[in-house]
Amino acid sequence: MSKIGRKPIAFSSAKIEVSGLQISIKGAKESFSHKLPEGFSAHLDGKILRIEPQEKNRENNILWGLHRALLANEIKGVETGFEQTLNIVGLGFKAVLAGSKLSFTLGYTHKIDYNLPKEVTVVVDKTGQQLVFKSADRFLLGNVCDAIRSFRPPEPYKGTGIMKKDEVIIRKAGKTKSA
Repeated sequence: MSKIGRKPIAFSSAKIEVSGLQISIKGAKESFSHKLPEGFSAHLDGKILRIEPQEKNRENNILWGLHRALLANEIKGVETGFEQTLNIVGLGFKAVLAGSKLSFTLGYTHKIDYNLPKEVTVVVDKTGQQLVFKSADRFLLGNVCDAIRSFRPPEPYKGTGIMKKDEVIIRKAGKTKSA
């Protein structure tokens, strides 16, 4: 039996409709539609959503936990949303927001432009070195942050680059001059 799948999903302000295998989730700003695979059913008991497999086997246990986690993320996304913070570390490294386009100066000979998806919003601090991304879609938010981090991944000698807020960079000692 799936340990994740059997947990009920509690919600407060989202409006959820279950019709067969289709689950509609609506919030104040966003809405999602999720389709369960064959062999599963969803039950709504007041403010609790439960997913049950019709037949219990190994493959259904894996899918059960997966779809329960996806639904829980969608429900949390429409209720409170998700947030991720990226820090830019380096002399002269910064980001500038113009409309829905981010322009990065990261020590290369050129600037890097990145068009944000319309579902993702960003707040850039006045130094341009701390970016706070917000979205209701956790998957899309993670993809955007990973794409931006790939422009200048953190390096272990100086510790410069783009890194997530809680990311720990293991520093290496540089070469030393031997006598």
